[in-house]
Amino acid sequence: VRLVESGGGLVPAGGSLRLSCTASGFAADDYYIGYIGWFRQAPGKQREGVSCISRRDGSTYYADSVKGRFTISSDNAKNTAYLEMNSLKPEDTAVYYCAADNKPMVTDWYPLHWGQGAQVTVSS
Repeated sequence: VRLVESGGGLVPAGGSLRLSCTASGFAADDYYIGYIGWFRQAPGKQREGVSCISRRDGSTYYADSVKGRFTISSDNAKNTAYLEMNSLKPEDTAVYYCAADNKPMVTDWYPLHWGQGAQVTVSS
């Protein structure tokens, strides 16, 4: 399984960014990537599961810290997931990793597969 991310960058507080993640190298009904999403890692902080979406029924999951600000979606025909991030805060600054797993995210998420990571920096 290969996960390729795009997006990320530097924005001022209150701004918006969109991350994309395209997955390849798996069968359409592969149980082991039933969920696609993101976790983030900031220097000196614990890894945090941010959001994920079920490829089977579209159920979505969010960390409390991003609820109401981030929206995850997917286009299964393109094997691509999107994370729309609005009202960004300096504390959202981290490397965001696309992830694929056979179960929904948890707070300290260590998925089966992950991408190369995209830096998101929010200036105050």
